[in-house]
Amino acid sequence: MIVVTGALGFIGSCMVKKLNEMGLEVLAVDDFYKDKKEPNLANKNVREWIHRSIFLSWMPRIHSRIDAIIHLGARTDTAEMNTTIFDELNVNYSKSIWDFCVKFNKPLIYASSAATYGLGEQGFTDTHKIVKDLAPLNPYGVSKNDFDKWVLEQKETPPFWAGLKFFNVYGPNEYHKGRMASVIYHTVKQIKATGGMKLFKSHHSDFKDGEQQRDFIYVKDVVNIIAFLLENQPKNGLYNVGTGKARTFYDLASNTFKAMGLEPNISFIDTPKDIRDKYQYYTQAKMTKLKKAGYKEPFYSLEHGIKDYVQNYLIGYKIW
Repeated sequence: MIVVTGALGFIGSCMVKKLNEMGLEVLAVDDFYKDKKEPNLANKNVREWIHRSIFLSWMPRIHSRIDAIIHLGARTDTAEMNTTIFDELNVNYSKSIWDFCVKFNKPLIYASSAATYGLGEQGFTDTHKIVKDLAPLNPYGVSKNDFDKWVLEQKETPPFWAGLKFFNVYGPNEYHKGRMASVIYHTVKQIKATGGMKLFKSHHSDFKDGEQQRDFIYVKDVVNIIAFLLENQPKNGLYNVGTGKARTFYDLASNTFKAMGLEPNISFIDTPKDIRDKYQYYTQAKMTKLKKAGYKEPFYSLEHGIKDYVQNYLIGYKIW
């Protein structure tokens, strides 16, 4: 049985879907009945549901039934400034899961983030050497990097562990994320409401409006990578999870219009002040380590991923 924390969330619920397709039993952990995300697990096979608040005390009792833990649960709001929340959920809770996996010899795959790279002063390479020198731009990124640093200091480890630095993930089951949902989700929503899309202006002299670039990765690629790591358990360590190819936000929005059969109608607004000085203008994952580990599957192109997401899920408000 595979434990998935954050099972009601965006990536977590898609991971449950992938595990179902693999024929594996799932134990789902989350803060149930609070955020109204239950539709994300509709029509999925879950052996047991355990609330996040009691899971840590339950783990030792059911350890013999657990084959591995995929720890995706976290507070992911990049605009949240309350560091206490991040310390509790992203650092201390994760440490408890790590300690359990060490004690009971269980493989662990956990969610880190490309937010740990900050402005990219150290590059976007998943080498362990730069972790201590990274400067994330917000408390969320700091919390993820703090846990990565702690992990790398541990002498005792699970039999296999991988910390996944997710870049900009998009795809089905993110409807509940509100402001933090992908630009694709917001583009479809704005098109339906107004016929157009407003992107953030650039407040950086090196980038024109709409030409801020990110490494966008479709969630179906993300869960394929996690499944690969779960099955093959290559070298322990941090792994980038991106495509290795940066694209502009204008590309993202214009392809969303095209997927809806419409001509792009894009304008620009100021980036909100509360995130303006914490904004990444460019990210691009270095994917050498994952490829050397044996991952050979092709990634969805941005065009293909957006078309699948928009036409098969967003337009009809369908869950994957």
